Amino acid sequence: MKIDEISSQTKDQAKGPIKGLGLCSGGLDSILSALLLQRQGIDVTWICFETPFFSSESAQKASLLTGIPLITIDITDDYMEMMKNPKAGFGKNMNPCMDCHALMFSKAGEVLKNKDFHFLFSGEVLGQRPKSQNKNSLRYVEKNSGFEGRILRPLCAKLLPATLVEQNGLVNREKLLDISGRSRKIQMQMARDFGIKEYPAPAGGCLLTDKIFSDRLQDLMNTQKKFNKRELYYLKYGRHFRLDQKTKVIVGRSEDDNKHLLRYCNIDKDILLRHARMPGPDVILTGSFTPNNIQTAAMICAAYTKSNPGKTADIRILKRKNENIITVKTIKASEFKQLMLPPPLSLV
Repeated sequence: MKIDEISSQTKDQAKGPIKGLGLCSGGLDSILSALLLQRQGIDVTWICFETPFFSSESAQKASLLTGIPLITIDITDDYMEMMKNPKAGFGKNMNPCMDCHALMFSKAGEVLKNKDFHFLFSGEVLGQRPKSQNKNSLRYVEKNSGFEGRILRPLCAKLLPATLVEQNGLVNREKLLDISGRSRKIQMQMARDFGIKEYPAPAGGCLLTDKIFSDRLQDLMNTQKKFNKRELYYLKYGRHFRLDQKTKVIVGRSEDDNKHLLRYCNIDKDILLRHARMPGPDVILTGSFTPNNIQTAAMICAAYTKSNPGKTADIRILKRKNENIITVKTIKASEFKQLMLPPPLSLV
């Protein structure tokens, strides 16, 4: 069924239950918007998108809590293409919120067409976020998603023009709400009424709003031009050192850092370095593996162990199935300060 056919249907013409597909962050507003529609007898399903900047973890918890089905899709490639030149620009940091939402609704719309959902919805509240949830920005998102008139925002619908969904009677507008602003009192009372006791705090889960993470991403996008998904995941962990336009060294700061770095490390494409004689960080070299870069990476590795400055350190080099040890002179970590990129705020 074509989207135009779906949107022009009335409730009486629709075959079977009315089906809504909602964007889900896992937060309270997402949960309440879905439950509000369920109360009207609408069959709701959630969709959540993943990139290295935000995950589906909270949405999965919300799905388990409510029993609402969840579709999860990785949109990293499309997201990074959008990040090259977002039409509405960036926020305070590298967060293209308006174009991000438009992209998500566009991707959700593709699922809508293939699965015969009748409309899209979200838990957005007018005025909750002054820049990305005002009338102009909500209108921008709708227009640029390609699904104009088919996006319902149940929690603030009465403050917005009626959608085709409401006009055709697929959803009863009178049973939707007119919440606005940043206060959470109404939502918290609704949660109690619905018996919802567990939900995430209302905080952003997107790393693109973190200034120092954004600095790392901007360096990657502006300096390397070409990079792969694992390099985007690396941005969240460790200390980062820029050696040249193709090459970085990443040093784990803790056991947890090491664990995550090893999770994304591809030993066929990266080099893994460790001190051969004493405990220390896992170190990853990505990019150009010239002898000079390997030597520098080994010296950085030694600098973050307990090897004394001025002493030699044996560093194990692992590349593909090959392993060898090189000996370097240990120097102070501060000597590499000029190569270091800012660490994420959470790791400072």
